[in-house]
Amino acid sequence: MTRIITSLSDISESYNALFCDLWGCVHDGLAPFAEAVTALQAFRAKGGTVMLVTNAPRPHAPVRRQLDRLGVPSDAYDGIATSGDSARAAMLRGAVGEKVYFIGQPHDQDFFTPLELIETPVTISQVPLEQAEGIVCCGPFDPLADPEEMRAQFLQAKARGLKLLCANPDIVVDRGETREWCAGALAKLYTQMGGESLYFGKPHPPIYDLARRRLEALGKDIPDSRILCVGDGILTDIDGALGEDLDSLFITGGLAVRETQTTDQPDPAALTAYLTKEMRQPTYCIGKLR
Repeated sequence: MTRIITSLSDISESYNALFCDLWGCVHDGLAPFAEAVTALQAFRAKGGTVMLVTNAPRPHAPVRRQLDRLGVPSDAYDGIATSGDSARAAMLRGAVGEKVYFIGQPHDQDFFTPLELIETPVTISQVPLEQAEGIVCCGPFDPLADPEEMRAQFLQAKARGLKLLCANPDIVVDRGETREWCAGALAKLYTQMGGESLYFGKPHPPIYDLARRRLEALGKDIPDSRILCVGDGILTDIDGALGEDLDSLFITGGLAVRETQTTDQPDPAALTAYLTKEMRQPTYCIGKLR
């Protein structure tokens, strides 16, 4: 059974590293959560390592710049592992060919910057769907539009056997009070239509491999038993932790705030009903990271 805790400090001595989600846990896309920042700073002050593990479809450098703009202090974390980095590595190894049809917004073009880790990358060019060998999806063209608007293009892509590389497996995200669609919603639709989608972010293994390698690059040799995954996505953060056999802390006041009836803390009965419905059991739960 999951345990409801009141603060990260209740359990922090059992762990040496956090794999911490960003959106919904540390910030809401508009501003940082002060209590979450303080909790991460306190964890690091006691010798812990914080690796931000995010399904952002961008390289880690632009994500770091975004955190600076939002006001998340650099002393709240040690490193960043993004779905974008993991997916970029696969793209540059030729996972969806060299001529790709791109789905995303202008700011997602960072996805195509070179990646030094790949020694002999393929040459990627962006082309119309009719000329494409594969699809790269960083998110919808319009995050407020119904994903069904892509059905016609996806029918054409499926008929040609194109693979879709999903740079962000999240289905939705809340920007302040506005819920937006993510790349995962499009990949889910394409898969339901019979197409093949390739995933690299949470809950899939590649991003956890990247996070562990980032820890090693910091000189941290930390066993899985001392790593805690923190996140508000039951099907991404918590499912991913379960798949990796890592302990998890579910932030109920994020994406599941209504289902868990979270104000300061989740309603125990509502939380039990939600976890039973989702058939997931995080190690710990808390209303918000603090």
